[in-house]
Amino acid sequence: MDYNTLLDFTTDLGYRLAMNGAETYRVEESVNLILKAYGIESEAFSLPNCLIVSIETADAEPMTRMRRIGFHGNDLDSVERYSNLSRRICAEHPDPSVAAQWLKDTDASRVHYSSAARLLGNVLVAFGFSILFGSSLLDSLLACICGLSVGIVSILMERLKVNHFFRTIIAAFVMSLLAYSMAAMNIVTNSDTVIIGALMLLVPGLLFTNAMRDIIYGDTFSGINRMVQVFLIAAALALGTGAAWGVVEAIWETPKNLPALVHPLWLQLIGSLIGCIGFTILFNVQGFGGLLCAFSGIFVWGTYWLTLELGGSDLMGYFWGTMVSAVYSEIMARIRKYPALSYLVISLLPLIPGASVYYTMNYAVRGNMASFAETGTHTIAIAGVMAAGILLVSTTFRTWTVWKRNRINK
Repeated sequence: MDYNTLLDFTTDLGYRLAMNGAETYRVEESVNLILKAYGIESEAFSLPNCLIVSIETADAEPMTRMRRIGFHGNDLDSVERYSNLSRRICAEHPDPSVAAQWLKDTDASRVHYSSAARLLGNVLVAFGFSILFGSSLLDSLLACICGLSVGIVSILMERLKVNHFFRTIIAAFVMSLLAYSMAAMNIVTNSDTVIIGALMLLVPGLLFTNAMRDIIYGDTFSGINRMVQVFLIAAALALGTGAAWGVVEAIWETPKNLPALVHPLWLQLIGSLIGCIGFTILFNVQGFGGLLCAFSGIFVWGTYWLTLELGGSDLMGYFWGTMVSAVYSEIMARIRKYPALSYLVISLLPLIPGASVYYTMNYAVRGNMASFAETGTHTIAIAGVMAAGILLVSTTFRTWTVWKRNRINK
């Protein structure tokens, strides 16, 4: 057995999964299952910024590999390809050199949307979610300009290797400056809903979802690490939007907003669908699976709306919407042999509390600490009930899977 090649290859595969946005448990489980397929007991320890893999050879010689993990991407198609590769290796357990070549072939087979397509994704997200959060049609069209500005700034900052925190500040500042300026000139009737729609592009939905899943699966340190990153990004959004507000207020009068509109359900569902389609592009979900992910957003938002119509609180709406998202994700993952993460992240996006995050930051910037504390507490409560919904469904499916496996092995 070529232990060095096997350990290098397995560590590289785990590293690629982590770099493209896989959950902590998926990274560790993939590494351990591959090594177990070769009859090797292993220990894999993954954090958001580090992966350590240790094995013991047949001669009782310990071997360890460590990889430093940089900023995580949102490439869900690559997560699917590397997950499929790990399952194939577990089923066939080829020679380690052959497995290493399969990894290179998988690297070469990856596909990505072009920069133009990514900009289109930004426009679709801003347009769809602006409608969902109560913008008029004209405001939603103008939100496309804000979304486009976020895409352009993000692409330029990526090419300049600017760190994610500073990139978020710049993108939030440019986007908010456009929205507030248009409101000050009476072009936009509600700058808040326009900003919230475009702000969904910067809210760390995948990071937020993975943080909850890590905590659920017992990877508490990783979950806390990711949640700290979420708070740092929220701080960056606050700095960017607050600076834009200060500039506009110094040049013009404080922008006046008309109340947000309450659209009929069918228009809300269309907005949710358009926004989710945009995110399938940004998260690089390829093929027919992208449409299945996007359409799941309709079911999730419809569940949230129905809960409110039946007299439930918004927290109950978030809970039942998350339950629907989690069930749909687990079922589709088993039917299509595709990571549940893709379906879960996309379908949950309409429920990600972008509006709550925005108003929380807005109150903090303007010094309204009472409202800041109230909305901040409510945002944390939303995260809690969403985590509870994912936990309940995930635990049920994992328990059923273990029971089924044990029954087959009897």
